Amino acid sequence: MPTFRNLSNRAQEAELMDDFSTGGEELSQALKHLRRLNKLFAAPGPTKYGVQKLWKDMGSPKSLNILDVGAGSGDVNRKLLQWAADLGIDIRITLVDLTEEACDEAKNLFWREPRVQVKQADVRELPEACADIVTGSQFVHHFDGEELIDIVSHMLRASRHGVVINDIHRHAVPYAAVWLATRIISRNRYIRHDGPLSVAKGFTGADWRELKRALNHPSMTYTWKPLFRYAVVIPRNRT
Repeated sequence: MPTFRNLSNRAQEAELMDDFSTGGEELSQALKHLRRLNKLFAAPGPTKYGVQKLWKDMGSPKSLNILDVGAGSGDVNRKLLQWAADLGIDIRITLVDLTEEACDEAKNLFWREPRVQVKQADVRELPEACADIVTGSQFVHHFDGEELIDIVSHMLRASRHGVVINDIHRHAVPYAAVWLATRIISRNRYIRHDGPLSVAKGFTGADWRELKRALNHPSMTYTWKPLFRYAVVIPRNRT
């Protein structure tokens, strides 16, 4: 059974994937297994919800440029590609990650998809207003305190219309569910260690309210979505 954790506050310890001095084949395998977890827990849904909300606020344009930061292999974007195709939207998605392994996995996953590009980069070094919408799925829980505020501020700066954050709900039920699922689908140490820890590093409504206050951004919204996730939408223009 999962090790008992006090989930009243966000966990502070780093995930194995945060150590950029390691990686290689074991990390590449972990990214493949993570795609299975994302499918199991309906991970793409909150990203689609947030993007659609901002897209409507933009006036439902027929072209859309998305920048997904900390993208990993970028698999959550397949739902966005299908959504855009269904509505006749000319969508372009750029997947950005710091690690070579993640970029390689993304290139392998989308090698036949001309609407997707992959870039190895740091969100803090991206130009201002370089995409209509900047997204981050299971990305911002890697940061805390002033660093979290800084990262989200850089995401906002890189967007023209706003940011969509898709991240995990810190709660005992998803913690137990992820702990069990990681042990069923994988023997990879990244998955078994980082999966449950990511829930412990996740967010509650109180955390999102604190971020909203720290950003001084009254138009930021957060909405709980299945399974065990939040869709956070932060328009670029404050109202």
